[in-house]
Amino acid sequence: MSVERTLHHFPLDPASRQVRLALGEKRLPFVEAQVRYWESPPEFAKLNPSGLTPVLVEVKNEKRLVLCESRAILDHLEEQSPDPALLPRDPGERAEVRRLIQWFDRKFDNEVNGFLLHEKMEKRLLRLGAPDLSALRRGRDALRAHLDYMDGLLQAREWLGGRRMSLADFAAAAHLSVIDYFGDVPWREFVAVRTWYMKLKSRPCFRPILADRWPGLAPAPHYDNLDF
Repeated sequence: MSVERTLHHFPLDPASRQVRLALGEKRLPFVEAQVRYWESPPEFAKLNPSGLTPVLVEVKNEKRLVLCESRAILDHLEEQSPDPALLPRDPGERAEVRRLIQWFDRKFDNEVNGFLLHEKMEKRLLRLGAPDLSALRRGRDALRAHLDYMDGLLQAREWLGGRRMSLADFAAAAHLSVIDYFGDVPWREFVAVRTWYMKLKSRPCFRPILADRWPGLAPAPHYDNLDF
């Protein structure tokens, strides 16, 4: 039975990218509706009162289901379309994957995105002036600390959460890919992370992410290069 899906998202939003990667990996067709969330469009606010992307709207048998923000959407996709599985069956690995998702969506977002993406992206979108150099340094220092932590995990594991690719990898890649859009990831200093990212970057589900462009925000020259 067919399901019509519309994903309301902002291309350079890490949360939106997590959902796009999961939809792509599960080969679930969907229509994109890009949202300028910072302009608080009324129609989008009717879908999600928080005003945050992403929002997935599904229509099945004339019944409409509105799923707001990444955690609810990803849980729904895993429940309704479990193949391929993006959460491990092993309870320990499943708990580790969920821990890492929280790590990136809370800790990484606060310590890295809160500085680098705010200064390089949000300020431009909101016309708040030039980036603050001290904030950029703070974000880059935090990014190196997170990459060092990831490098340690990936030296001991094939994927971040364990033996198989999971939502933890998509969470990390979604955040890092936006940082990489602006050219701020020092890949060559973290060999295990770079090798892991190359594997993800070569997957079919990643191709739409690499094609993202936003007016006035040009990507780094290597952004869509598979051999970087």
